[in-house]
Amino acid sequence: MSEQTALSPPVEARSLLEIDGLSAFYGKARALEDVTFRMEHESVAIVGRNGMGKTTLCNAIMGISPPTATGSIRFAGHELVDGHSHRIARHGIGYVPQGRRLFPSLTVDEHLRIASRSAGGGDGGHEWTRSRVYDLFPRLAERKRNGGAQLSGGEQQMLAIGRALVTNPRLLVMDEPSEGLAPAIIETMIETFQQLERDGLAILLIEQNLGVATALAGRQLIMVAGRIATETTAEALAGDPELQRRYLGVEPLANEAPPQSLSPRDPS
Repeated sequence: MSEQTALSPPVEARSLLEIDGLSAFYGKARALEDVTFRMEHESVAIVGRNGMGKTTLCNAIMGISPPTATGSIRFAGHELVDGHSHRIARHGIGYVPQGRRLFPSLTVDEHLRIASRSAGGGDGGHEWTRSRVYDLFPRLAERKRNGGAQLSGGEQQMLAIGRALVTNPRLLVMDEPSEGLAPAIIETMIETFQQLERDGLAILLIEQNLGVATALAGRQLIMVAGRIATETTAEALAGDPELQRRYLGVEPLANEAPPQSLSPRDPS
């Protein structure tokens, strides 16, 4: 399928993101098998252990090689399979990759300048600009002349999120955003994510940290061996130690005493 065929013209969308029968391969090795789910303008978390295919799913959505994909990924009616990453991003998907992937030699402000793109909707007051990112993350404003390698882990994650926001996405895909961060920083990040959702941004969260996943998203999709094994809610997952052990191999959240901001999200 050519890039032009894959990305245009759009068909009528039933949901913001529609994934049907998606499989992905590294050479002959299958990493995803028949992944199917839909999401609207909401927050959805995909949780699972390492090696279950979560990052491969992100790469397939964003058109990042090396995995090759079959099946269908539609965003706002546009077919993304076989599309190029830069064209996929222009349709309105922002990506916060695992490990942040910043440029060590570029300053905070240069990262945001390079990534900035107008929303094109004529409502400039709600566009994500560098100034608005600095309002969201005052620490970045203080460090705007520092290079990516000079930032702490939390600051790097703020910049990775800000870099995605200035593309003015309709959907934000985040791969393991809590990885390597201190608990206090994670609490702040959760508050930020919740504010972004209240502002109308859809979020697809890929996480191993159940506290983060259940605090942000009411819908929880559990990935096992490259497939969506089951769908549940934040409340049900946080309250079911056996479900946590069976699919995630973790000590149950029910035995922990997480901070207030990490309490399971009310699906209502």
